[in-house]
Amino acid sequence: MTLFWFIIGLLLLVAGAELLVRGASKLAAAYGISPLVIGLTIVAFGTSTPEIAVCVKASFANQSDLVTGNCIGSSVFNILFILGACAVIAPLVVAQQLVWFDVPIMIGAHVLWLALGADGVISRWDGLLLLAGIVGYTVFAIRKSRQESAAVTAEYASAYPPSPRTKRTILVQLGLIVAGLVLCVLGAGWMVDSAVTLARAWGVSELVIGLTIVAAGTSMPEVATSIVATIRGQRDIAIGNVVGSNIFNILGILGLSGLIAPHGIAVAPTIFRFDLPVAIAACVACLPIFFTGHKIARWEGGVFLGYYAAYTGYLVFAAQQHDALPAFSQIMLWLVIPLTVMTLAVVTWRVVAGGKTRLHI
Repeated sequence: MTLFWFIIGLLLLVAGAELLVRGASKLAAAYGISPLVIGLTIVAFGTSTPEIAVCVKASFANQSDLVTGNCIGSSVFNILFILGACAVIAPLVVAQQLVWFDVPIMIGAHVLWLALGADGVISRWDGLLLLAGIVGYTVFAIRKSRQESAAVTAEYASAYPPSPRTKRTILVQLGLIVAGLVLCVLGAGWMVDSAVTLARAWGVSELVIGLTIVAAGTSMPEVATSIVATIRGQRDIAIGNVVGSNIFNILGILGLSGLIAPHGIAVAPTIFRFDLPVAIAACVACLPIFFTGHKIARWEGGVFLGYYAAYTGYLVFAAQQHDALPAFSQIMLWLVIPLTVMTLAVVTWRVVAGGKTRLHI
């Protein structure tokens, strides 16, 4: 029954996020907000509604591990799994100028968390600083959106066309927003309570549950948005949604959680030793991929998916103290990671040196 309520909570979260994003985006379009701004802010942030709902519920319940696990786990999932899956479906060409600025900002947000959480807690002052960061980023994104190319602007316009501004339209979209919020609140309650119960029953920590099942579950709206956009050929939207959601997860959701939690958000030592460095490494791995020809090829997407499988496998082995853990760790440390670093370095060097050789499949 616990697993049943967990799944029901997840379904409500996903449905709620879909209604909220649909209502908010159409309402914004009806009031003349540009499709590019809608895609960069309302949709990118709206798909993170499940993460917001879960983290707010966990913050009030003083379940810090679920908050940090969800934020970090979603960040890793978004980059390695969603971008990887989208690139395998179709190579992702990065034409959107804003993404080139967003990736360094995404890296900086994770490094900022590393600095603020060095004392073991994200306090209310830390939360305020992070929230100020998301406000500043949103203003920056809106201003930079005016400099985007005509092709990118047209891509967003086809995805989020203008809506008629009638009384009936506005009431319908407001109704969708309210319904989405209600579903997210209900779903978050059931999902968080069930996740804690499952963690105790399976003998694993709330942090591991947050990093894996909860993180993947709350990222389903991003999965749907990015994969559908990829299939439709709207690849800038697919990438922009992932990067924008990651920035919002760290600055907005963690900041809000730190602000409302009665005693701040405690950050477990293992976050600094392993999970946050993995998230930062995943963000940094985007730099050479995005800048070398502005394309994520299929083989690079496959590498990302492989790394997500390895990361999840490590968490499961570590939680169970499996006998295969030492060998698994050694293979990742001394073989897979060096090979990947060498590959990215060679690809980057070829582009910097002016070479045109690049592995496209």
